[in-house]
Amino acid sequence: MKQKYTILKNDEKTGIIIREFGELDKEIFSFLCEERFEDETVKSAIEKGQDVLIQTLRTQNLFPLGIYAKEIAAAVKKMYESGDDQPVELLFDDTDLLTKTKGEEKPLPLDEIEDEAVGIDDLLDEDVPEEDFDEKSDMKNLPYSLKISDDDSDVIDDED
Repeated sequence: MKQKYTILKNDEKTGIIIREFGELDKEIFSFLCEERFEDETVKSAIEKGQDVLIQTLRTQNLFPLGIYAKEIAAAVKKMYESGDDQPVELLFDDTDLLTKTKGEEKPLPLDEIEDEAVGIDDLLDEDVPEEDFDEKSDMKNLPYSLKISDDDSDVIDDED
């Protein structure tokens, strides 16, 4: 899903508005949520650091992913530091998250990958110590959550 966040100053220029849109239909963004924040709250959070700013901007209704929240916080911080009143629009695509690897590592070219063949016998190696499967294990002493009365265990009522 694609998401769009619009960050703009409110009409009185005393705070910001963050609007969230989601692509529910192909190429059509639908309005999902709007949150308003006062200048004093945002400026205080900016002074305390990025983590506090992210916590401030996240609400019960507006709770973007961590990666998105960092970019939104950076855009808000830049807006306040530059004094620019122009709206900022951020566009995110969830498919980008699926294609990126952790730490932004790029896959190795095929030439650099070792051609070390692993045989099926190596994968099915059964060198498991037998003491791990001792018959005196605690598995026999597990409590059951259901208990059947000795009197009712093999009695079935057939009232036809």
